[in-house]
Order: sequence, then structure tokens, then C-alpha cells
Amino acid sequence: MPSSILYDRITSNVAEPYPVAAEPSALHAPPFAPGEEILATLEGRLPSADPSERLPVDPTPRLKLPVSGRPGRMARFARETLKTAATLLIVVLAVLAALVIWDSYVTAPWTRDGSVRVQVARIASQVSGQITEVRVVDNQYVHQGDVLYVIDPFDFQVALDSGKAQLRQKAADQQVRQMQAERRQHLSNLATTPEEQQLYAGNAIQAQAAFDAAQQQLAQADINLKRTQVRSPVNGYVTNLLMRVGDYAQAGTNNISVIDADSYWIDGYFEETKMAHVCVGDRAEAALMGYRDPIVGQIQTVTRGISVSNATPSTQGLPNVDPVYTWVRLAQRVPVRIKITDVPAGIPLVSGMTATVTIRGSDARESGGTLRQRFASLRDHLVDIIHGPQPSPNCVPRIGDENGTTVTLPTPKPVAPLNPEQINPGLAPGPNTSPQAR
Repeated sequence: MPSSILYDRITSNVAEPYPVAAEPSALHAPPFAPGEEILATLEGRLPSADPSERLPVDPTPRLKLPVSGRPGRMARFARETLKTAATLLIVVLAVLAALVIWDSYVTAPWTRDGSVRVQVARIASQVSGQITEVRVVDNQYVHQGDVLYVIDPFDFQVALDSGKAQLRQKAADQQVRQMQAERRQHLSNLATTPEEQQLYAGNAIQAQAAFDAAQQQLAQADINLKRTQVRSPVNGYVTNLLMRVGDYAQAGTNNISVIDADSYWIDGYFEETKMAHVCVGDRAEAALMGYRDPIVGQIQTVTRGISVSNATPSTQGLPNVDPVYTWVRLAQRVPVRIKITDVPAGIPLVSGMTATVTIRGSDARESGGTLRQRFASLRDHLVDIIHGPQPSPNCVPRIGDENGTTVTLPTPKPVAPLNPEQINPGLAPGPNTSPQAR
């Protein structure tokens, strides 16, 4: 009885080529297509003569196989074409990315090795003495001519007063001797002799020379007194102030430094592989560490010489040539001086701060240029990568004479010695001749 029921269900399934669903029962077999009946018999899924045997049950429904034909071949062709196009696109993008990275790191005019520089006035007193007053503090802003510190002026005031007294003395002596010489010039040969006239005329000249020397000594005493007040030669900031009242200032020894606030610039140390794109007058941007807005400047000069270690003489005056690794060549760095033209608000300039310097070119705009300019720049960079960088004409001024001639410095000639007659003409015209009146 069970075998007949199972057979009826199988035959009913064969009659329906598209069954809706199969009942998940251990006694019910899944539906079969007409062509699969023989395969199912071989696999042992049809009921056997023994009703005690249980049929294997597949709980998952059968999926219909795709119908072979033209749509399947077109889909496979489209997928293969898409894969090939994607591969080619990835390769092209990878090559472009490699070229752009190579240009950015090898030939593009930018460097992380930049620093802020400034001129520093290292001030030393021109006279020696004890410091009696310090009028500034560390990091104070001072104007040109402001007094920084004062040296004890007592000794210099005494020297000035003494010089004034000596000047009055020399002036009186010169006046007396000059009058005596003039009187002797107006006397006849019966009242005086030429020898006496020459003697008085010479005394008058000596008195005049002593008076001139006293005037110079008085001027020196006066300027030394003024130099007891040491003043700032520039507008800037007092830095690293270590002196105090009571210290002894030695003439010619630096004891205070003032940073010139009007002399800031930026040095960018560019690799020699990037120097073809560096031109005097180009716009440059320097981004300081810790600040977003860059400092804008202009290339002012390019350093024309750096130290060469191999040119340093060693023992016996022979050149000291260091061994190098021939497979590794490090590009030399050339200092480029950038004049600062615009500093964003809120950025303090401190000498020694590091900066990333980028050369934008003379025609670059502050906004970075239009899209067409960017594409043109990218095209030029790709050409430089393939053919090598081409320097612009008149980018950096030439060095040396165009004709190649040797330039010599003029040699100073010694001054011809003077004789006494040239210094004091007419004082001694002859043994029996009266001196000429002066």
C-alpha cells in the first residue's frame, strides 16, 4: 500500500514539469524533471521493492540551470571587456601617479629644508668702564638710537674738561707766537736778522700745530664721553641679555645683541636637481611648522658658492679627497635667499624656525592658478620628467666676464714722501732771506 501511494506521487510529479514546491518529509522524495528520472533511478532515489527502506531526502529545492544561448555569450564578452578596460585604467593611473610622485620629489621646486634668518647687531662698547645703568630688559623692542646701557662717565668727563683747558692754553700760545712772528716780519734788516725772523716764524707754526692737536684731542674726549651711553643701531629686539649693573664693559667686546626687525628673510636649501626651476623674482611660499597660512616672498638671490670638503688641504698641503659610494649620489643643496613680502596676521617671525618652501613661479596667482594653468603646469612637469628639466633663460644672472678675461684688482701705490718745504712753504727760503709772511 505505501509503495503504490509513493508511485502515484512520483508519476504526478512527472506530469507537472514545474512543481510549485516540495514537501520536506522523510517519506516524500523531491520532484524530478522528465530527463532526471533515469538519473534518479541510478542514484537510488526511487522507491525500491522493499518498503522498509527509507529514501534519502534533499531538503533544498532544485535550482533551474540557465538556458544556454546568445544572451550568455554577450554577458561573458561584456564582463571580459570590462575587466580589460579596468586593468588598463589602473595601469595608466599607476603610471601617472608614479610620474607625478617622481616629479614632486625629484624635480619640483620645493624643499622642507628652509629656515627663517635675520641680521643680529652684536653691540660692543667703544670705551671701557663699569656699567652703572641698564635701561632695557630681555626681549624688549627698542628703536634706533635708544640707550641700552650707560658706562661710568666720570673719567671721560675729566678728560673732556682737561682737553678744554689745554685747548685754551694752546690757543693763547699760538696767538702770542703769531704776533711775534708778524712783528719780526715788519722790522727792517737793521732791527732784526733773517735768522731771527725764521726762528719766530717757526715758533708760530709750531704753536699753530699744537693748537690743532689740542682741538682734535678735545673732540676725542667729547666723543668718548658720549660713547658712555651705548645706543641701539637698529630697530629690533634685545635678545639673550645677560649683563647687569656692575659688570665691566671692555672696549670691543660684545656684551649685548639686538635682532634687526627690518632684516628678516628666509633661506631655502634646494637640491641641485631642482635648481633649473628656481628663478630670481619668482613667487615663493614658506609654510612654517605649526601655522596654516604660508609666508609669501620673492626669490632675491641664489648663493654662488658652497664649501667643498674635497678642496680642504690635508697634511703636506695635499688635497683631502674622501671616498664615495659610486652607486649612491646625494644631491647637493644650494641656499636660495627669499625676500619676505607678506606675513599673515598672527605669525611671529623667529629666527631659526623651519619652513617648507615652494616656488610658485612668477605668473602664479595667490589662489593657485586656474584649471588651465594647472594642466599646463602638469604637462610641463611631464615633459621635464621625460626630457629633463630645461632652465629658463635669464633666470639667474651670469657670473664672470663674457670674454673670459682675467679680472685684476688695482694695486694701491705708495704715497710720495713730502719734504718740509711742501708742508710749510716760504718758512726758510735761504740763509740770508727773510721768511715770507703767512
